Amino acid sequence: MKNQKLENARLLYLEGIRDGHAREAVTKYTGSRYTQHSTGVADGIEGFVEFFTEFIERNPVRDIRIVRGLVDEQYVFVQAYQDINNGEARWITMDLFDTDEEDKIIEHWDVIAPVIEDTVSGHTQIDGPTDVSDLDATDRNKKIVAEFHEEVLVGGNLDRAPAFISTERYVQHNPRIADGLEGFAAYASGLAKQGKAMQYESAFKIIGQGNFVVSYSKMLLGESPYAIFDLYRIENGKIVEHWDNMELILPGDQWGNSGKF
Repeated sequence: MKNQKLENARLLYLEGIRDGHAREAVTKYTGSRYTQHSTGVADGIEGFVEFFTEFIERNPVRDIRIVRGLVDEQYVFVQAYQDINNGEARWITMDLFDTDEEDKIIEHWDVIAPVIEDTVSGHTQIDGPTDVSDLDATDRNKKIVAEFHEEVLVGGNLDRAPAFISTERYVQHNPRIADGLEGFAAYASGLAKQGKAMQYESAFKIIGQGNFVVSYSKMLLGESPYAIFDLYRIENGKIVEHWDNMELILPGDQWGNSGKF
């Protein structure tokens, strides 16, 4: 049985952007307001239409696929692959949507990252399992990610990482990080040596469904602020797989709305 919240988010993407029906889709799938945090797009139906009408005209070939999706109460998360104009540009997008009591979209956050072919681990930014399972473990898995985020990513206690990440199998989809707990530690250490220490703030949102949990956060690399989505797959109480998207937060005078958060 399809979840209507997820279906509305999926169709806003596919009908509104891929198929080029921006006004029809945003009118159909959003509610009494549409608060926008993709900083190049203004709030509301007209902000969406203005941005994507020009985008559609400029980019006549749009291959867009929803790779993963999950729902947690009123929140919906999707991971999408976009190929524009037969490879002229390729992006991975992670999107978070808030919905109203009628399952219509009322708020949207996103982080967009370019596709990188040459990855350290050999995995792509989107491959791996997509099916949601272990629905009875949702709350437990969200707690695992929340504690990992606070203790390791915010607190900087890398020695605590094995309490949350599997030491036997940790599949990495960040193109710059090798598989395994050692790959994660080496990446964090390498950034610190370059004067670009990775410092997370407390998560803005953590949502989950079954074996997948996603966090949306602000992170500093050195002094540069980034918005970052981290998507985790949990198995038997440990994080076994990770995908992420990060995007530099532009100065406020370049925002078309209230900002990334």
